[in-house]
Amino acid sequence: MPTYDNLIGGQWVTGKSNISNINPSDLSDVIGEYAQGDASDVNAAVAAAMAAFPAWSHSGIQARHDALDKIANEILARKEELGDLLAREEGKTRPEGIGEVARAGQIFKFFAGECLRLAGETLPSVRPGIAVEITREPIGVVGLITPWNFPIAIPAWKIAPALAFGNCVVLKPADLVPGSAWALADIIHRSGIPAGVFNLVMGRGSVIGSALVQHADVAAISFTGSVGVGRGIAEACVKGGKKVQLEMGGKNPQVVLDDADLKQAVELSVQSCFYSTGQRCTASSRLIVTDKIYPAFVEALQARMAKITVGDARAAGTDIGPVVSQAQLQQDLGYVEIAKHEGAVLAAGGARVACHTGSGKQGFFMQPALFVDSTPAMRINREEVFGPVASVIRVRDYDEALATANDTPFGLSAGIATTSLQHATHFKCHAQAGMVMVNLPTAGVDYHVPFGGRKGSSYGPREQGRHAQDFYTSVKTAYTLA
Repeated sequence: MPTYDNLIGGQWVTGKSNISNINPSDLSDVIGEYAQGDASDVNAAVAAAMAAFPAWSHSGIQARHDALDKIANEILARKEELGDLLAREEGKTRPEGIGEVARAGQIFKFFAGECLRLAGETLPSVRPGIAVEITREPIGVVGLITPWNFPIAIPAWKIAPALAFGNCVVLKPADLVPGSAWALADIIHRSGIPAGVFNLVMGRGSVIGSALVQHADVAAISFTGSVGVGRGIAEACVKGGKKVQLEMGGKNPQVVLDDADLKQAVELSVQSCFYSTGQRCTASSRLIVTDKIYPAFVEALQARMAKITVGDARAAGTDIGPVVSQAQLQQDLGYVEIAKHEGAVLAAGGARVACHTGSGKQGFFMQPALFVDSTPAMRINREEVFGPVASVIRVRDYDEALATANDTPFGLSAGIATTSLQHATHFKCHAQAGMVMVNLPTAGVDYHVPFGGRKGSSYGPREQGRHAQDFYTSVKTAYTLA
């Protein structure tokens, strides 16, 4: 069985123990044994990053560009291989996995370019004979804590800007899916980036993540994950004077108005709610549908769901792979029972199933669940399930749809299906979300524009695109007597 170590100071370091990386489509398939570090590994990684920071932060922009571009080229050249690994360990379908790897490569390409586009300002002072320069500088050692649902894209969209702007990195990937992060770390290690600039420490979040957050020499933490953990990290970072960036939960609404194109509305709802097994923070789990289209929409959605194939993530013809783990499957099925108990009507799916490919392999498979006759106050419409579970809420008109859409403690993504320019324009302005989709799935974003939400979904500067510099740099103002 292959074993995979942590990367600290340019060296592969054996863990204190190992954990098995299991294929959720085939529980007999062990991908490898991955190192489990401890606080001493975090201390060593931070020390290596601190030692590398002075030279890296003042390195030439061409050198940083070349390193990131080289990383991007290898990722893209290996996208099918790495996409297969991603599907094998996380449960996305193979096409989705390949697409995610390609996105990781594109992100590194984009930030390779940003190395060459670093800009500042020169302004006149209000005092004669004085020049003012405004520049951005790297912040230091950055701790990155990433989730299991996008095991290569999210590490990429944190690592690439951190390195592009001259910071050094300690990455702690999700314990459930270390394989993709390790493969990315290996590519970065061989890119020519100096030892200590990038470090990988795998292990439990309660051990590695906590040690990163508490470490005095870590200047900033970027975290994507659960609300509870994120809030704890925010409190610790504020106490420690660290910069913090959080991407947490979502309870994203998909509004369908009477004037919507029915076929388009059904397809984008299926994509939003169920693809990637619903395991996306931008997935929609609340379908808010107006009166006149409601019966036809529910009927058409049930018919479309009947055509979904659940099966081995790497098998041809699979639409939706397994849930990532036994614990996540139990959570999803638990919410199905909660919704039934609260009075929602199960209109489709909602049960654990065998692999539909006929292979007989044991995995964490679940038929996507659809509830109707639900109300906004039900837990199924208040809490993030993070699985292939969606509910339909019936409303009178656009005004009630908008109010219902905004009736949530979250605010990441919101969608509307309509042919009305008036309603689309109003929704874009008044939906309380960081990202709004018109006649598109709520899940699915570009890598060169800002990503993030409002309310309980996000905290701190935006991720991705040029706005990433707001987190990964510090602004300096310099005055010079002419």
